[in-house]
Amino acid sequence: MWGYVVLSALDESPVRTQAALAEAIGADKTRIIGTLDELQEAGLISRTPDPEDRRARLLAITAKGRRVRRAARSEIRAAEERILAHLAPADRLSFLRALETLSALPQEKVVRPPAESE
Repeated sequence: MWGYVVLSALDESPVRTQAALAEAIGADKTRIIGTLDELQEAGLISRTPDPEDRRARLLAITAKGRRVRRAARSEIRAAEERILAHLAPADRLSFLRALETLSALPQEKVVRPPAESE
């Protein structure tokens, strides 16, 4: 899942630092490194040193990564269509509208608030 999320984010905005990418997709910047390593080893992304900050890495999706992402997106959409076909048209619209509303919530509304004792 995280691989697909990373590829999607990079396809929309081609060059990002690892920290900016993690923030944009709501991932922990230290835990996403393994996913980035796997994507790079598979030839789906490139990571190059930032010329302005050698400690930072610039990320970009490769042509192969773009093909893999588009194929995955097609499979996801086909599966969604199969599942949503079981709903009446009005129910399907309501369900999709509710999902859009929930997915637009800011992260702070989704993340569990800390307990009072913490």
